[in-house]
Amino acid sequence: MRSQPALNGRAAYTLDGSGIGIAVVDSGIMASHNGFKNSGNTSRVVANVNFTNSTLSDTVDGFGHGTHVAGLAAGSSNQSGGAYKGVASNANIISVKALNNLGVGQTSWLLNSLNWILTNRTAYNIKVVNLSLGTTAVDTYTNDPVCLKVKELVNAGVVVIAAAGNLGKNALGQKAYGQIHSPGNSPYAITVGASNSVGTAARADDTMASYSSHGPTRSFFRTSTGKTVYDNLIKPDLVAPGNKLVSYKSANNKMSLENPLLNLDLTNGADSMMYMSGTSMSAPVVAGAAALLLQVNPNLTPGMIRMIMQYTAQPLNGANTFEQGAGQLNIEGAVRLARSLRTDVDFQNLAKGTTTVPTGWAMPTTSTTIGGTTFPWAQIVTGKFTSISGANLVSQFQTVYKRENIVGMGVNFGSGNFSLNTSTWFTTGLTINRNVNKSNGTALGAGSLYLSYGVLVGDGVLVGDGVLVGDGVLVGDGVLVGDGVLVGDGVLVGDGVLVGDGVLVGDGVLVGDSVLLGDDTPSMN
Repeated sequence: MRSQPALNGRAAYTLDGSGIGIAVVDSGIMASHNGFKNSGNTSRVVANVNFTNSTLSDTVDGFGHGTHVAGLAAGSSNQSGGAYKGVASNANIISVKALNNLGVGQTSWLLNSLNWILTNRTAYNIKVVNLSLGTTAVDTYTNDPVCLKVKELVNAGVVVIAAAGNLGKNALGQKAYGQIHSPGNSPYAITVGASNSVGTAARADDTMASYSSHGPTRSFFRTSTGKTVYDNLIKPDLVAPGNKLVSYKSANNKMSLENPLLNLDLTNGADSMMYMSGTSMSAPVVAGAAALLLQVNPNLTPGMIRMIMQYTAQPLNGANTFEQGAGQLNIEGAVRLARSLRTDVDFQNLAKGTTTVPTGWAMPTTSTTIGGTTFPWAQIVTGKFTSISGANLVSQFQTVYKRENIVGMGVNFGSGNFSLNTSTWFTTGLTINRNVNKSNGTALGAGSLYLSYGVLVGDGVLVGDGVLVGDGVLVGDGVLVGDGVLVGDGVLVGDGVLVGDGVLVGDGVLVGDSVLLGDDTPSMN
C-alpha cells in the first residue's frame, strides 16, 4: 500500500492495484505463498485454471516461472520489510496455466488460455494480461492466431503485456536484431524489453540488458508472386528492469532445484524468494504499472495506457529505438500524467480532437527525479515505422487510441516519406519522425541517426552493427535459425529464465549449471 502526497491541489491517494484483475498466463502460481495474500490473510489468486496436458487440477507451479512473474506484478510479501513487493501489491491475480511443469507449452494451450480470459474477463474484472512467454514470430501479426487473439482482447478493453524475448545477442555475443517473439510482434500488445538497473535505485547508471530482444519485427507474409513482405514494426514499445530480480519462489520448483544459486534462501515455505532474469521479469513490472494506471483512471483505453507509458518513459543514453522503444518505464511520471486527465468521460466514445484534460489543465512537469537522478520524459509514442511527438498526444483524443485501433493506422507512407492522417486519425499540432535514432538520453527521440526507416520499409533489409537481418534469418515457414539451434513453430517457452552460461533450450530459455550472466549480472548486496 503506497500513500502518495497531494498533487496539483488534488487529494492524496493510495495506489496498489485494488480491484484490478491481472491475468498471469504462465506455468501456474503457488497461490499459498504469503506474497499473494491480502491484509485478511486470504489469497488474492482469485482464479486458478490449467490448459496444459497435465491433470486439470494441476495448477501448481512446478517450473517456478509463473510464481516469480506474478510476484513482480502483484506481490505483497512483508519479508525484509516489504522490500520485495510487486508493483500492484493488492491487485487480484488470475493464474492461467499455459506452460507445463517443464516450462514448455503449445500454441493451442495458449489460445485456449486467452479464450478463457476473454470469456471470463468480466467475472474477474480482468483488465491486464501478462504474457511472459513466446514463440518464434513467423507469420505476420495479421495472420498469426495468437496475435489475432491478442487483438480480440485489446478490442474488449484488456491491456495485453508481452515479453520481447531474450535473443538480443547471438552465440558469439554479438548484438542481433529482428528477434522479437510472438505475440510481442503484435502492435496491439505492449511489448517489453529488459533494462539493467545494476542493482541500484539510481537511474543514471541504467542500461539495456544485452540479452533483450531487439526489433524490428520480422514476421512476414508472402505475396501471390512469392515476394516476402516483413512487418518490420518498431518494437519493443518500452523496457523495464529485468536483470536478476528477486521475487517469489514456488516450493521445490524445477528452476530452483537445478540452479541452486538462484535461491535467495534455502527454504521452500510460504515466504521463499529467488532470482530470475529476462524480459519475462520486465513484462510483469509493466503489467503492474498498467493496473495502477487503471486504478487512477478506469476509463483509459489500452492505447492511452501505451501512450502514457511511452510519453513518460526515460530515454536510455546509447540505446536505439529498436532496443528500447520509447525508453524505460517511469511509473512516477506515468501515474502523474494519468492523474491529470479527465475522469468524467469514457474515452472509448470520444471523437477525435475532444479534450482529454480538465479546464485549466497544464502539462505536468515533463521530468522525473528517482534515486537522486532527474531525467526527461521521452515525450513520444512509436507507430509502426515512426515516432510521433507533441503535447496534443496527451491533451486531445486521437482516434488511434480507440481499442480497435493502433497508432500506425494514422500514418501514411509514400514516395519514401511519412505523414500523419489528420482527417481521420490524428489531430493537428503533432510531429512525425521517420528515423530510428541512437538516444543521447534526452527527450523527443533525440540522438544520432541509426537508420532512416524508409530504407527498411522499402527493401526489408536491416544492416546494423555487422548483423544482417533479412531473408537469411528465417528458413522455411516455421523454423528459426539462431544460435545454432532449430526451433519448430508452435513451441512456447517462458521468456525470462536466463540462468546459465549459454546453453539454449527451446526458443528463449537459457538453462545451465551456473548463474553466469556476463555483463548483465549486477552485484547485489
